[in-house]
Amino acid sequence: MSAIIRTENLTYTYGLKTPLEKTAVSDLNIEINEGEFLGVIGHTGSGKSTFVQMLNGLITPTKGKVYLRGTDINQNKKELQRVRFQVGMVFQYPEYQLFEETVYKDIGFGPGNMGITGDDLDRRIRSAAAFTGLKSKLLQKSPFDLSGGEKRRAAIAGVIAMDPDVLILDEPAAGLDPQGRDNLLSQILEYHKKRKNTIILVSHSMEDIARVADRILVMNRGKAEILDKTRNVFAQGHRLKKMGLEIPQITKVTQKLIENGIPLPQGILTVEEAYVAIAQLLKKEGRL
Repeated sequence: MSAIIRTENLTYTYGLKTPLEKTAVSDLNIEINEGEFLGVIGHTGSGKSTFVQMLNGLITPTKGKVYLRGTDINQNKKELQRVRFQVGMVFQYPEYQLFEETVYKDIGFGPGNMGITGDDLDRRIRSAAAFTGLKSKLLQKSPFDLSGGEKRRAAIAGVIAMDPDVLILDEPAAGLDPQGRDNLLSQILEYHKKRKNTIILVSHSMEDIARVADRILVMNRGKAEILDKTRNVFAQGHRLKKMGLEIPQITKVTQKLIENGIPLPQGILTVEEAYVAIAQLLKKEGRL
């Protein structure tokens, strides 16, 4: 796999040269692959959000560089808008960014700024709405008349409509009920499978990350503590615990079963995986 984003000694310090100086991200050197689904986890204050905001130029590094397909994104400030079309960002509680008089216009705002008009714009709006599970009958409504989950979908659709090569999602399911959370993640996963672009998901939910991520970046005190395949990261439960992080609940449960002599495979990450493994075991023992 080739890297779509690469960071070189990436550093950001808040309040530089003041009594409140604090380094949020320190000397980060990582590569994010074209087409991968990368999860980003870390305790509160570990630098996750600061890191992802530097990836599309919303924050300029204090030191170091961000390369998008080999080009330093900050070398020409006039090109930053083009970078943000390629690296789309969905913030936590993105519904607060809704402002147009209809959902249709809100979703079309980004691609409209890219110079897309007419049938092409209409196609992008409707496709993005469908990708996020937003019903077409809602497109002519005011975004402020939507439910919380629908607002979240509309805001995400507005970024998807720009068709970015990299989609960054910073806690997109925050505040949603469990069903809304599952539905939103399913839509994002389906979108990734169809579009095959790079997605970076920041989340406090280990279950969400385990379900969707190919690899995980573990941030700890502004540094990249671990960057590895999802199963390998969650196999390091004791190390994660020292950083104030947990492994998925189902992984904990199945590990306890293994410790008590139940011959299940190591590294189960989702309820679906656990179901299949337990069903196979029961079948093998003639109990299913």
